[in-house]
Order: sequence, then structure tokens, then C-alpha cells
Amino acid sequence: MVKELAVISGKGGCGKTTIAASFAALAKDPVIADADVDAADMHILLDPQIKKTETFTGLDVAQKDDDACTDCGECFENCRYGAFDPDFTLHPEKCEGCAVCALVCPVDAIQMVERKAGEAYISDTRFGPLVHAKLHAAEEASGKLVALVRQRAKEVAKEQGKELILIDGPPGTGCTVIASLTGVDLVLVVIEPSLSGIHDSKRVIEVARHFKIPALVCINKFDINEENTEHILEFCKDEGIDVVGKIPYDDTATKAMLVEKTVVEFSDGPLAQTIKATWKEVEEALS
Repeated sequence: MVKELAVISGKGGCGKTTIAASFAALAKDPVIADADVDAADMHILLDPQIKKTETFTGLDVAQKDDDACTDCGECFENCRYGAFDPDFTLHPEKCEGCAVCALVCPVDAIQMVERKAGEAYISDTRFGPLVHAKLHAAEEASGKLVALVRQRAKEVAKEQGKELILIDGPPGTGCTVIASLTGVDLVLVVIEPSLSGIHDSKRVIEVARHFKIPALVCINKFDINEENTEHILEFCKDEGIDVVGKIPYDDTATKAMLVEKTVVEFSDGPLAQTIKATWKEVEEALS
């Protein structure tokens, strides 16, 4: 049976991808999924060799047949997103896909059509297959693209007989996070001991609880504010959440990133040892 682990954080910049990439190096033959489609960066550390590319279409957008148009003005009057000029010129980049223009056009001069919004990839890496994606600038439906990434990861796991899907999730609590979490077996919440880090991590833990997904916590850069770290430990104790790692601040992570390696490949120092110990705790919780 395939297990799914999602590594998430309430806010960006917590070191989530750094930790997830090291987990990919430590795990036994995983399928890796980068679900942060708005700002994917797992590929920077894993140097993927793309084997398959799939076009992603998000929301349908309006397409106008100028020859069929009678200049009645219904599209301009009814569009609430400014996609039409007063002379009825259509600007597809402003279309939000509501389809009201197609509905009110008396001569069917407007149709809703698919628009390419990004790409999804299946790649090979030194740690196993990576499913990742790129959403084009200003495009919507990022949650839909995350769902596609996860579906393709499951298909790869089934085809290749893998037992673990490791998901590097997006930050925050929005639709992409929900799409990353639903149905997984375990969530690891990476928290930094800052006020915003604590606040946002509590929110994402609530999201995990809403979907009845067990959660573990890892405190990254715990020693930059030990008072806040104590607050996190107290909160987790009160909520019955296990803290499986306290990772110190160490510029080894930055040095490893600069040479496109994971921490555990680059060094066997204190930072790497702490990440390895954290992975053992997570691995045990998954079993």
C-alpha cells in the first residue's frame, strides 16, 4: 500500500523544501511530488531530467467571433471583470471564466475555450521519480494543478511499485494546501520560531485536523528565538502533537543549495544529523 507524506508550513521561508529534499535523499525509493506549483523549487536541488510533459489547462476563457458579432453590447454590459472594451474588443487575459458573456450573447458569437495555463512534468532524479509543475504567471486554478500533480504521482507509484509518495507542499492555508493534504497519511508541519511562523502554523494544523490527518511538528532554526520555541513546544504538548525535530540554524543549508545538493548529501555535520534523526521519527510514524 502506498503511503503519502506531505511536508507543509504555514508560511514561506521556513525551510520546508530544504527538509523535504533531504527526506527524498533519505527515503527508500520514493516518488517525489512538488505541489508548490506557484513557486516550485524542488527541481533546483534535484536536477530532474524531464521524461514527460503534459499541458495543463485551467479555467476556460472567452473567445469572440468578430465576424458573427452584431455589436449589441450585451457582453460589455454584463462583464464584471473588464474583459471587454466599450467597442466590444475582448481582452482574454482579463477574463475570469465566468461565461456570462457567452450566456447573454444573442448570436452565439462568444464561446468558452480552454487556455493553456501551465505544464506538468514527470522526471527522473537521483532519488527517484519527481512529479512537478509550472503554473504560468497570473493564471488561476493552482489547486487543480496540484491535484493533477498528485494524481500523476499516484500513477507513477503504482506503475513502478513504489511505497511512498513524498509531497513538498505549498505554504499557507489556501486551496493549494488543501489540494496537497486531502487523503494523505501524515503531515509534517515545519515551523520557524517567529511570531508569523507560529500564527500561520497553528492555522495549517487546524486545516490538517479538519481533514482528520495526523500531524507531526518540526521546529526549524529553533535557536534563533528559543523563547518562541518554548511557546511552540507548549502549544504542541497542549494539543497532543509530537515534535519530532528541533533543527538548529546552520548556513550549511545555504552552502548546499548553492551547489544544488541536499543537506544530507553535502555534509554529515550537526545539521545533517538532526535532519536524519527527524526523518527516522517521521518514517516510524508512517509505518
